[in-house]
Amino acid sequence: MAESPAPGTSEELLAIRHRSLPRGLKPALDFVVARAAGSQVWSVDGEGYIDFIGGIGVLNVGHGHEKVLAAAHRQIDQLIHTSAQVAVYEPYLRLADQLCRLAPGEFPKKAILFSTGAEAVENTVKIARSFTGRPGIVAFSQAFHGRTLMGMSLTDTVQPYKEGFGPFAPEIYRSPFPYEYWGWNSERALKGLEESLRTSWPQDRLAALLIEPVLGEGGFVPAPFEFLQGLRRLADARGLLLIADEVQSGIGRTGRLFAIEHSGVAPDLMAVAKSLGGGFPLSAVVGRAEVMDAPGPGQLGSTYGGNPVACAAALAVLEVVESEGLLARADVLGSILEERMEEWRRRYPLVGDVRVFGAMAGLELVSDRNTKEPAALATQQIIEGCRDHGLLVLRAGPHHNVIRTLMPLNVPEELLHQGLDTLERELARASDVRD
Repeated sequence: MAESPAPGTSEELLAIRHRSLPRGLKPALDFVVARAAGSQVWSVDGEGYIDFIGGIGVLNVGHGHEKVLAAAHRQIDQLIHTSAQVAVYEPYLRLADQLCRLAPGEFPKKAILFSTGAEAVENTVKIARSFTGRPGIVAFSQAFHGRTLMGMSLTDTVQPYKEGFGPFAPEIYRSPFPYEYWGWNSERALKGLEESLRTSWPQDRLAALLIEPVLGEGGFVPAPFEFLQGLRRLADARGLLLIADEVQSGIGRTGRLFAIEHSGVAPDLMAVAKSLGGGFPLSAVVGRAEVMDAPGPGQLGSTYGGNPVACAAALAVLEVVESEGLLARADVLGSILEERMEEWRRRYPLVGDVRVFGAMAGLELVSDRNTKEPAALATQQIIEGCRDHGLLVLRAGPHHNVIRTLMPLNVPEELLHQGLDTLERELARASDVRD
């Protein structure tokens, strides 16, 4: 048997990256990860980092949680794959049943499992169209719903997600998201939607309203509760379905299992992914039973969707969220983040807006508070400075000027404050350079 190759050096592996990967895959951080545990990752060169990215919202329970790993190992020894389209298995059934129990709404529900967030979102569209017999989907400004053809069609931001990839799927209608920092409050956004429904869009062709309860890639902007409640009323009045994309905001990030729960609104369909699998590729659609049953036998499916190992890991994730009190922990993190970030807003003119919803916080940076000119270059400088000093953070927003927090919800206090101290130092340095 051939021996395993020796671990590669950073220089060798980065050379492979440049030689063998397409330029369209552009990692945000220019190093190679070797291992991770809890709230930290280490490079192949042995450099350690505090992780405020969490695999882009995938690791709410941290890297390699012992209960998640144990569940996955047990499942690997029993069954790795058959495909639920061939024969269903217990972890799939248990997880679907759990999601139906935990999803908001006092009505019968059903769930189906997939592999990615984009796959889940696309299937909410399929199901909504099947149930209503109509094709039109209303999505919102600054939305991000994935990188597949339908995902890109539903996504608003062109660069880098859509440029050069059209034509896109038809029957997608766009309405303003209530981004209050940029002048769109709930009342104005609802009036805009109502006017479009009344005068601009074909009433007999609309199936659903699709919204992120908190914009993810769009800048970590929470939808006000009154806006979500208004969408529910509009959907009910016009015979539309309401779909919630909880791919990034779900599994405890905002202090509830799903962000939309804060508003008291129950969506008809919900897409779930990212932290559901604890690092394993897994997503789900859960919704009203009569809506979920609209497609006929064989019309829904996914070869890898609901992989047994991923399902076992997800059941452990849900148990960890409950047993370790991670919903309450998200609120504690949010209080700490809000206190620190509001102080930064008072001290540094570079900080234009602070948005904190549980442990889902966005720091919007501007070069001028009066004009709100986005400070994209300063944002990137801060991210690079943080990396150089042992902290991983990521940007978001249509202008790439929002620093977002996606640290594990069980991050130790010491690492949390060490990371925030690093972020503040780089923010101060960027403010000095700018001034």
